[in-house]
Amino acid sequence: MKTAFVVGTADTKGEELRYVKNILAMAGVNALVLDLGPISHEIDVDVTAAKIATYHPRGSDAVLKETDRGQAVHAMSVAFEAYVEAHVQDIDAMIGLGGSGNTALVTPGMRRLPIGVPKVMVSTVASGNVAPYVGPNDIAMMYSVVDIAGLNSISRKVLGNAACFIAGALKFELPPAPKQELPNIGLTMFGVTTPCVNLVVDHLKSRFECFVFHATGTGGQTMEKLTDSGRFVGLIDSTTTEVADLLMGGVMSAGEDRLGAVARTQIPYVGSCGALDMVNFGALETVPEQYKHRKLHVHNSQVTLMRTSPEENQRMGEWIGNKLNACSGQVRFLIPEKGISIIDVEGMPFHDPEADQALFSALERTVKQTEKRKLIRLPYAINDAEFAEALCANFLEII
Repeated sequence: MKTAFVVGTADTKGEELRYVKNILAMAGVNALVLDLGPISHEIDVDVTAAKIATYHPRGSDAVLKETDRGQAVHAMSVAFEAYVEAHVQDIDAMIGLGGSGNTALVTPGMRRLPIGVPKVMVSTVASGNVAPYVGPNDIAMMYSVVDIAGLNSISRKVLGNAACFIAGALKFELPPAPKQELPNIGLTMFGVTTPCVNLVVDHLKSRFECFVFHATGTGGQTMEKLTDSGRFVGLIDSTTTEVADLLMGGVMSAGEDRLGAVARTQIPYVGSCGALDMVNFGALETVPEQYKHRKLHVHNSQVTLMRTSPEENQRMGEWIGNKLNACSGQVRFLIPEKGISIIDVEGMPFHDPEADQALFSALERTVKQTEKRKLIRLPYAINDAEFAEALCANFLEII
């Protein structure tokens, strides 16, 4: 019988945790309540806080004898991550509930579960920016509507729905996936590089199972994580736009470790400059003051794009070049001379040959070319069919 773990601080959420467990039981799902309250004395749980605390690298005292509650909560989160790693084979699903503190306490452990294991976090902060909690993982965030501070007519319904979502995921088997013997590859895409990536996938899908990641920050992080796990035999990273957000303070950065997994794993890599002509911000009024005077393009009501300058393009070329120099496997980085996005071609709002040339020149100065590591300039725009064909040809050559 499959088991769902119901997780939270039982000293403040005990009634709600037991309610979720009972709903799961009514749906025919075995459930265990885990207490993460570092100073809790709750006894009506299946796994106590004291038990989980023993999984802290410095022992239970690091959690239970910490007098500062904030530090104790952090220590319990570390212990819970270790607990999940030790029991991952026993966890068929996980549901957490709480406010900002409980969300920060529970979700790091959730992130230790494999992709595909059902995970639901019922949280008071689920209607805001959930990227710090979810990261590159398939955690479903569900807004609690009211605070999780006792049961009432709203919280019973919300928590009951969350429990039923978990029960449905555990009780109903998905149709078996088609037998797939094809090797896996990762690709990156943005709206402004979609034609290119679609052509690449169409060309390669008979030879590889293609996993396309939307380059929104978490997309790049997810591809890096799966690359480190050994999932992919190679990458076609045509859309490196997350570097622009990292260096210029946009909202879609994948962090400093972007391109790090390629260096660590040494898998074959074909990259390009896709969408490095833009930095992503939210609605127009959220653009930082220092960028208000720049060339801006309203992509939609929630996304405003800023055209990168020659100086910024030089920074990006140097940053990417140094990352590529750390890669000892087969590397090909293709430069589309006639435009790096769908709006960076002649007649479109971000067309700026001077800025593009600053990027290309910085790459050429920085990248240390060898037999394995090559820059290749091509007289096409990134979404031209010829450029997509060149990505495929170079990938097939090094794979």
